Amino acid sequence: MATTEARPAEAEPVKPTKPKLIEGTRRRGIALHASLIAGVLLSAFPFYWAVIMSTHTSTEIFSYPPKLLPGSHFDDNVSKLFESIDFFGSMFNSLLVATTVTFLVLFFDSLAAFVFAKFQFPGRRWLFALMMAIFMVPAQLQAIPQFVIMANLGWIGSMTSLIVPAAANAFGIFWMRQYMKSAIHDELLDASKLDGAGFMRQYWHVALPVVRPGLAFLGIFTFMSQWNDYAWPLIALTNPDNVTLQVALSQLNGVHGTTDYGMVMTGAVLALVPLLIVFAIGAKQIIADLGKGAIR
Repeated sequence: MATTEARPAEAEPVKPTKPKLIEGTRRRGIALHASLIAGVLLSAFPFYWAVIMSTHTSTEIFSYPPKLLPGSHFDDNVSKLFESIDFFGSMFNSLLVATTVTFLVLFFDSLAAFVFAKFQFPGRRWLFALMMAIFMVPAQLQAIPQFVIMANLGWIGSMTSLIVPAAANAFGIFWMRQYMKSAIHDELLDASKLDGAGFMRQYWHVALPVVRPGLAFLGIFTFMSQWNDYAWPLIALTNPDNVTLQVALSQLNGVHGTTDYGMVMTGAVLALVPLLIVFAIGAKQIIADLGKGAIR
């Protein structure tokens, strides 16, 4: 009679104790925070370096070893900057263009996106495809025909040549359409129709309050794009009194015979201040609205 040999029972894996799990989680958290802090410091270093250079002369900027602490020439660089260009006049022009374009883009793009996202009409898909095809055309290819149109309208040299062509764009419509498709529920629109709300009332009282985070992002993106735009203002603004800040800063190269990099970096640092303010306001709006949505 055949007998079967008894096999030794396999040992069960030892589960880690609770203190070990806590210690592992703590180590992963420390490593994650350390990597995030390193990424923040790496990203912020160019801004810090720009501020440092704005406080030194050109000779000190190119000295070795490089200076990593603030210098004492910031006031001198600011004085030379204000003497070389009309800094506040060009900043006002940039603020006027960027602010006006931002409000126009937020209105027209969100209005068009609301129609594309929540309404059915003949040719909707073809029209949207045509808009996306226009979006893929590089801005450099649009410069010549856009200049001809502005010249025929008599707008070359004025702020109108910067504001009107940028009043609506395909990216903003695409972004807001994708946001509205998921954020605005059809039940809300149906309920507003039962209450007698028309199209504009649905847009203003139903759609816009829901998509404020998307509008905040689009506003930040548009303002920064218009503020930093250089090529088209350089082409269209033939009147020296209407130049934007980026064009005015480009005139600092060689203004005193040689490029004063301390003065140039001072202008660049001062030009960042409005961008930081707009970003802080927009980011606060995004976080606040997302928090409200999470509570609801």
